[in-house]
Amino acid sequence: MTQESLSYRDAGVDIDAGDQLVERIKPLARKTMREGVLAGIGGFGALFEVPGRYRQPVLVSGTDGVGTKLKLAFQLRQHDTIGIDLVAMSVNDILVQGAEPLFFLDYFACGRLDVDVATDVVKGIARGCELAGCALIGGETAEMPGMYPDGEYDLAGFAVGVVEKAAIIDGSTIVPGDVVLGLPSSGAHSNGYSLVRKIIARAQPDLGLAFDGERTLGDAIMAPTRIYVQPLLALLRALPVKGMAHITGGGLTGNVPRILPAHVRAEIVQAAWPRPKLFEWLQREGGVAESEMHRVFNCGIGMVVVVSRECVQQAMQVLRDAGEPALVIGSIKVRREDEAPTTVV
Repeated sequence: MTQESLSYRDAGVDIDAGDQLVERIKPLARKTMREGVLAGIGGFGALFEVPGRYRQPVLVSGTDGVGTKLKLAFQLRQHDTIGIDLVAMSVNDILVQGAEPLFFLDYFACGRLDVDVATDVVKGIARGCELAGCALIGGETAEMPGMYPDGEYDLAGFAVGVVEKAAIIDGSTIVPGDVVLGLPSSGAHSNGYSLVRKIIARAQPDLGLAFDGERTLGDAIMAPTRIYVQPLLALLRALPVKGMAHITGGGLTGNVPRILPAHVRAEIVQAAWPRPKLFEWLQREGGVAESEMHRVFNCGIGMVVVVSRECVQQAMQVLRDAGEPALVIGSIKVRREDEAPTTVV
């Protein structure tokens, strides 16, 4: 008996859908083009030339995903901003070492490709690249039947940036007396969502009800991660920045120490900024201890910048001019052996 001929589609992979997605992505990627792009979407590899204005260019790279925030995106069927989160997590990370993001590549994996959903995701990725001033020059879409439940996908991506070798920021010049500035977050960004989901499961709220002004609770929870690239590049051009920390998993107490020399500590004053309503809700509904809040969430501060005291006013003005409402949230002090590197008081 002759067996029926099988195709890749019979196995669950739709090559035509993949080709359709590529065609939809191309105009989105074109909007992100910048100097240095030699070849982007469609080739086996993307080509990028380091801008000639750099004398001793050092490449800085970062990679990340968006964690279990994806589970809420599936639940709420909100796919158009999760790509911004993806870009933000990588470009903000390389930014703290002084790097200008150059290009970004994404990886989208699913069990069955839904072209409309994937297009919405890539729209967000392209928007994130526009905000960061970097080019979306490539990526990979993997359709893998049986690997993911229907309606779900996974995301990862990486960014590459460049910094002048003499301008690398590593925190080594931070000394007692320096000032800690905080840049506001848009919400929980892309961290702590396993706890967020646990709290939602316990509280059983209506995510569609008005919560914060015109936003629903669902919108507040899904607000995309802020991208700090443009205002902080303006700051780097204007004055010496001693250190920057992207406040991701680990919160203020876990991320600020990563940029501090061993002999200093950062003292963060909690009353220096208003805690956004979302974090008040999470703490109340989850019964989360204050110390745990600062260890898991950004609590309203998405980026920390350390400058010398004499540069504070200029730094604040440069950031305000760039649309970034920075706040003085703490200071650098001498650290004793028995003291934590960062405390929130």
